[in-house]
Amino acid sequence: MINKYSDIPLYSQLKNLIIAKIEDGIYPPDSKIPSEQEFCELYNISRPTVRQAISELTNNGYLYKEKGRGTFVSKPKTSIDVKTYTGFTDSILDNEVTDKREILCIETLQGKECRKISEIFKVSSNQNIEFAKVIFRTKHNDDVFAFNTSFIPLNLFPEIIDDINNKKASHDILRGKYPLIPVKSNSCLEVVFTDPKEAQYLMVQPGHPLLKITNTITSKSGQVVEHVISKYRSDKCRLIFENFKR
Repeated sequence: MINKYSDIPLYSQLKNLIIAKIEDGIYPPDSKIPSEQEFCELYNISRPTVRQAISELTNNGYLYKEKGRGTFVSKPKTSIDVKTYTGFTDSILDNEVTDKREILCIETLQGKECRKISEIFKVSSNQNIEFAKVIFRTKHNDDVFAFNTSFIPLNLFPEIIDDINNKKASHDILRGKYPLIPVKSNSCLEVVFTDPKEAQYLMVQPGHPLLKITNTITSKSGQVVEHVISKYRSDKCRLIFENFKR
């Protein structure tokens, strides 16, 4: 199954074999794959060849390692369908699903302490509006795949901190606040790298690549009601595009 006379590098051939076994269900999610020595004996190849293949599959999200236990098959990636992505996925104000959200920290932030946030919410320099800063992470199939920070103005939602702590659904939070119901989101996507704090919560090494999606959410009147910064583990999710030629 490994062709030593092929132009394809041996480590690449091994990678393709492992991927095929993952896709065929021979190596199911969370199952332990053979050790480096076992691969060496199975395919009569060197340990550096095996190590390079395993390393690249780990970096690409196919595998994960547990210290002292071995190497395991990762669960399938969470799909983010760009065609249907609304920008409200990680919103506090417009998301009925609260059981997948793990609140890590809630604090108040003075507008004067953060000029950038004040500018996003169009707060003038002579106003000192407070914001709820909510840090949380979201899970899929018990896997952490996103680290999020949401900013919500307390002058518009004075009870938002209690509402979040009580795990209120968004329809309860917004009840009676019709002029403030979120209807539009402006989104920005970029690739960033994990800092030490994010790495701790996302359970990756610092410097791990992330998909960063920033959403500024407004009401029908144009009032900014929430600003959300979401950082997805690139090894746990994928973007799906569907386009038609006109």
